[in-house]
Amino acid sequence: MSAPPKKRTIVDSGDGGLGLGIAAFIANGEDLGPIIRHSFESGKPEALMQNLRSIVKKKEVEIEELCRLHYEDFIVAVDELRGVLVDAEELKSMLSEAKFHPALKTLDLIQKGYLNSIPLKLLKKVVARQIPLIKLHIEKKVCSEFNDWLVHIRRMAKQIGQVSISQASLARQKDEEMRARQREAEGHSHAGPDEHLYSLNLENKEEESALDFDVTPVYRAHHMHICLGIGEKFRDYYYKNRLMQLNLDMQISISQPFLESHQPYLSQVAGFFIVEERVLRTADGLLSESQVETTWETAIAKITSILEEQFSRMRTASHFLLIKDYVTLLGTAVNKYGYQITQLIEVLEKSRDKYHQLLLLECRKQIDDILTNDSYEQMVIKKEYEYNMNVTAFHLEHDDAIPDFPYVAPFSSSVPEVCRIVRSFIEDSVSYLSYGGLMNIYDVVKVYLDRLLIEVLNDSLLNMIYARSLAMSQMMQLAGNISVLDQACDMYLLHSAHLCGIPKRVAERSHSGLTARAVLKASQNAVYNSLINLANFKVDEFMVLLENVNWITEEAPDDANDYMNEVLIYLETLVSTAQSILPLEALYKVVSGAISHISDSIMTTLLNDGVKRFTVNAVLGLDIDLKMLEAFADEKFDSTGLSDLGKETTFRDCLVEIRQLVNLLLSSQPENFMNPVIRQRNYGSLDHKKVAIVCDKYKDSADSLFGSLSNRNVKQNARKKSMDVLKRRLKDFS
Repeated sequence: MSAPPKKRTIVDSGDGGLGLGIAAFIANGEDLGPIIRHSFESGKPEALMQNLRSIVKKKEVEIEELCRLHYEDFIVAVDELRGVLVDAEELKSMLSEAKFHPALKTLDLIQKGYLNSIPLKLLKKVVARQIPLIKLHIEKKVCSEFNDWLVHIRRMAKQIGQVSISQASLARQKDEEMRARQREAEGHSHAGPDEHLYSLNLENKEEESALDFDVTPVYRAHHMHICLGIGEKFRDYYYKNRLMQLNLDMQISISQPFLESHQPYLSQVAGFFIVEERVLRTADGLLSESQVETTWETAIAKITSILEEQFSRMRTASHFLLIKDYVTLLGTAVNKYGYQITQLIEVLEKSRDKYHQLLLLECRKQIDDILTNDSYEQMVIKKEYEYNMNVTAFHLEHDDAIPDFPYVAPFSSSVPEVCRIVRSFIEDSVSYLSYGGLMNIYDVVKVYLDRLLIEVLNDSLLNMIYARSLAMSQMMQLAGNISVLDQACDMYLLHSAHLCGIPKRVAERSHSGLTARAVLKASQNAVYNSLINLANFKVDEFMVLLENVNWITEEAPDDANDYMNEVLIYLETLVSTAQSILPLEALYKVVSGAISHISDSIMTTLLNDGVKRFTVNAVLGLDIDLKMLEAFADEKFDSTGLSDLGKETTFRDCLVEIRQLVNLLLSSQPENFMNPVIRQRNYGSLDHKKVAIVCDKYKDSADSLFGSLSNRNVKQNARKKSMDVLKRRLKDFS
């Protein structure tokens, strides 16, 4: 360091009084104007100038002395000022580059370490005043970044939710494929499922994540606010702003149908809560679990309320199912992040009946259209793919072998079409019930399947039966269709079990079938009764010809009456048609009903007032009619295969009443009817009241004018006497 300069010696000007006066004025800061004016007026300006120069020299000496005394302090102050300037530049650089944490550290160092050691009070004030301003700048800066993040993350939330829901959908698909393979393997194994055969690949499952998103601005803002000592302020700011965003997200569009808006709407909500879970887990106390739970409960309550309202307005089952599927995927997606979805499951459960009601209504319309537009003619299948599509697909034939083509099916086109609708109903029902919280959906599916078969299919079939719009052959085909549809119930159950994950062997062992089978069998009986009525109605058209029979003919006939020829032609057609369409049991009921009706019609004709009297020759004609009918009945009972079924009542047995009556009328001793043993053995089907009425009309040809001259006179007289005895005894009996 160089030596301080030597002190200069000040020489007095000699005019001490003036000099001291000027010096006093300057020290007191008074105006020198009067002294200067006096000096010039007195003609002594040189003395004034000399005194002023002397004062200046004295002040210069004082300044030099002061500088000499504070020289080292000055150098230190300059160095410190230079350091402050450097630190200020570094601080400024950190605030341009957003290095807020180092900036805060620097401020802390200045505030705690340097601020009190700054020698210049003015500089110290300036620095102290800038520190809170810089902190406020940092707070505003990180808040601005966070606000930008809020806008960005809300815009991105829908995509985050969509990716997560898509992953849930993909996982569900893989799970279904695995289960399908497992069911197939179980179906081929009698030893039971191998638990090691198929298993879910759980490795790396947790590594699957939603669309990557950045929450660094949240971390930074939270940390900066903690460093600034206002962490609680930011936590409140974050929570309130996110709630406002959620409230906006929860508002559904009024300009767009919910069917179109539900996916972006639910994706947005899913994305919001996926972000919140990340913040809760990684943001070091920014959110509390109770806050997230409360927010989720509020959101899920709003969602369920919207779903209930929207479901109540639904009129299309497929739309219902589409929304339900996305809701369950939403539940799967958010449940992976720990959110409870019980309320979602409950609203789907409450809407289950509404969905199936819509499904039943749609199926009713489809089935009604199919049954109404069916020609009720047997399907003719010409190609193998048609056979597989219409027969094999629904197990409508017990034989798995492919037949020769063209193949004539025992059913009309409505049967496979109805089977498609039922199968689709089962699949849609399983789709709704799956992933809804039910452990065993098979029993529930069966309940709704029963409703479809009873409330829809069976009702539609009954409407066709009672509409009386079908011809005889069409009604027969309808009866055949019902029989096939009844058999198809086994296929429906197996298909339901397969979709529900129930092994085939377990489903086949189940004793719990479908109530619909009994109902369909009742409808079969209804259609059989309608067939019998149709056949009887047609028979009546021919039995009218009985009115043309000459009941008092005097000549024995050689051939059957005309009505019987017409009846036999019709019966031949009836049996031929029924044999190609109806099962044997149905054929038996229809044909036996028609033959019984013929017997009843002949008996009714003899009992009615239209026949006042009849002769033995008329009875002989009836005998010929019955013999032809009996021969037809025996031949058809054997040729149709009914004789192999061990039926107690044959077609011939359906004629027993009229046959016993004719036998009685042609008997040589009709009075034996009153013998209980003979009556039970030969005339057990006859009612004595009916016999009394008919016998009263019976007038033997012996009553005729020339009857006594015939060769049969003696025999006829004996029969007449026996008949008269019978008539009297019947009158006494009654």
